[in-house]
Amino acid sequence: MKYLRSFLILAMFMALIISVLSTPSEEQVIDDEDETTILDEEQTTSLRGASRFLALKTRATMTCNKYPRVCRAKGSSGPDCCKKKCVNVKTDRLNCGACGKKCKYGEICCKGQCVNQLSNKRHCGGCGNKCDKGGLCVYGLCSYA
Repeated sequence: MKYLRSFLILAMFMALIISVLSTPSEEQVIDDEDETTILDEEQTTSLRGASRFLALKTRATMTCNKYPRVCRAKGSSGPDCCKKKCVNVKTDRLNCGACGKKCKYGEICCKGQCVNQLSNKRHCGGCGNKCDKGGLCVYGLCSYA
C-alpha cells in the first residue's frame, strides 16, 4: 500500500511538471499571434486555421472529361475516361467493357468481360490462364480434383 501511494504521488508530480512546461510563455503567444495574422492575409476558410503548407493554393487538376488525352499519357491508370477518372475498361471491375458496367461479387474483368475465375476454363485463377484440353477449372485451379 505504501508503494502504491508513493507511485501515485510521483505520477501526479510528473503530470504537474509536464503541464507547467507545456504552457506557452508570453513570447511564444506573441509569435503565434503573428502567424495567425499571416494566415488571415492568405484568406483561410477554416475556423481552426491552417498551416502554411495547407494554406497554399493548389492548381486545378486536369480531369479527363475536359481533357481526354490525359488518360493516354504515360503513368495514367488507364486509357479510357469514366466519371472523370482514367480507367482501363478491359481490366477494371467497376467499368468492365463499358463505363458503369460492374462485375458481380467474385468475378473479375478479363478483356472487357466479367468472368468467374474460380470456374472459367479460359480464365482459371486469373485472366488468360487456360486449362488444358479436357481439364476442369475448380476453385481457380486447373484439374484440381
